[in-house]
Amino acid sequence: MTVNTVRNLLETAAKEASDKIALKHNSVNYSYGELLERVNKIAHYFTTLDLPKGSRIGIYSNKSTEQVVAILAILSTDYVFVPITRLLKPEQVKHIINDCDIGCLITDKAKINNIKAIEFKGRIVSYEATEGSDVSFEEIYKCYTGEINCSIKSHDNAAITYSFGSSGNPKGIVIDHRALTDGARIVSKYLDIKKEDVVSGVLSFNLDYGLNQIFTTLYKRATLAIHKFVLPADFFSHLINDKITVLPLMPIHITQMFDEDPHRIPSPEHLKNLRTITSSGGNITALMIKNITTHFPKAAFYSMHGLTEAFRSAYLDPHQIHIRPNSIGKSIPDVELYIINEDGEACKPREIGELIHRGACIYKGYWNSPEETARRFKSIDILNKVIRPEGQLTDELVVASGDYVYKDEEGYIYFVSRKDDMIKTQGYRVSPHEIESVVFTNIQDITECAVFSIPNENIEEEIIMVYGAKQELARNEIIFELKKHLPNYMIPEQIIYRKSMPFKSMHDHKIDKDALKQELLKTL
Repeated sequence: MTVNTVRNLLETAAKEASDKIALKHNSVNYSYGELLERVNKIAHYFTTLDLPKGSRIGIYSNKSTEQVVAILAILSTDYVFVPITRLLKPEQVKHIINDCDIGCLITDKAKINNIKAIEFKGRIVSYEATEGSDVSFEEIYKCYTGEINCSIKSHDNAAITYSFGSSGNPKGIVIDHRALTDGARIVSKYLDIKKEDVVSGVLSFNLDYGLNQIFTTLYKRATLAIHKFVLPADFFSHLINDKITVLPLMPIHITQMFDEDPHRIPSPEHLKNLRTITSSGGNITALMIKNITTHFPKAAFYSMHGLTEAFRSAYLDPHQIHIRPNSIGKSIPDVELYIINEDGEACKPREIGELIHRGACIYKGYWNSPEETARRFKSIDILNKVIRPEGQLTDELVVASGDYVYKDEEGYIYFVSRKDDMIKTQGYRVSPHEIESVVFTNIQDITECAVFSIPNENIEEEIIMVYGAKQELARNEIIFELKKHLPNYMIPEQIIYRKSMPFKSMHDHKIDKDALKQELLKTL
């Protein structure tokens, strides 16, 4: 085992801070020593499955201390961890299972019926003894010794995380151990995470931003306090009772946080432990900044920008949040960011071009999708008009992000648009094609459909669906059908009927979404 692995972070933390609380959730507390012991027993069980090296093990469950144990246990073996978002419907879960050939699923009582619905043929492991699972963590803790032999290397695949691509189906991105540990070290540095910190585990552990909460905590021997955001009052109680000092959020959480009656939000005095707030996964609006700085006046607020293909690219220094509130900042440590035009030349200040990421935290590529990998992962030769590596070495990979940005005269970067038409809403990336496919498959009366987004400062973007049919359909019936196949965050906010659609070209009958969007915006 090399030093650049999550397993090494865990072992080192347990050795140096065995009695310190590593993980807490409600009344459950695990010290670093106890966490390692539990992880070892689950990892020992996984090694008895006799799966080939690199086999994929999925986790499809709600957030809990045992979910963290499961993640760390898989990352302590030669297997690969595949998180599956709990909000996905069975048909979407089935796609992920089939796409990366998952042989073992870890779940909880709440999700076991969904697994039954897709007739999963592999091994099922549950946290608690549950009808339909092969074995539970409770039983493993009693029967396995925790004797494991780790041979993990930093370049070994660690995880495959899935998000929706422009084709509609979820696409998996492959992450190695080095990228996970680099992310922990870099974030710890620019956020100045300390051993005494209590990090809020409010984010989902299904994507890299949420997973980084775990690994950063391990690296600094801090404490991770898990919380599931349901009601603002409970969330503020979490901040106060758990004495949270570092709060990673997505923009949707900021909106939800202040949905509460302003008179019921605790005074800044009650939230004085909080010193750092971070946000990533979407654009920060002026209203969000106002609410954060009003209610958390002593906390440093970091707005951050990441890529699907690289954990983190940029962050805005908190001192700039009121000066340049719309900027995504500058590159994180160990990363270089370039902006190039269509001719491959460096963009001048205020000139819009594509963001290119070079350096740390780059992932390995897309699983089973060489075309997508080739589209985003490029030879450094793409920058040959900007930099020229010594010795003409062009094997280094960089990420062509697909994000169109510009920088100002002082080098601060501003996001303009995405190369594709992906929608970011409520902290999720949503594919319009996925929604359109569900519409056409399940609502036969609809003959034409266009899904796009318009700005909404509370949830970043709201989803709009415009459809054509012989006659207008009942809105409730459309929503009822969509909810059978899509999670709530993918349900359109507005559903609009049109007798005829504008087309970009009558030859290919492609609907002009830009025309529809501009028409709608004029009415607002």
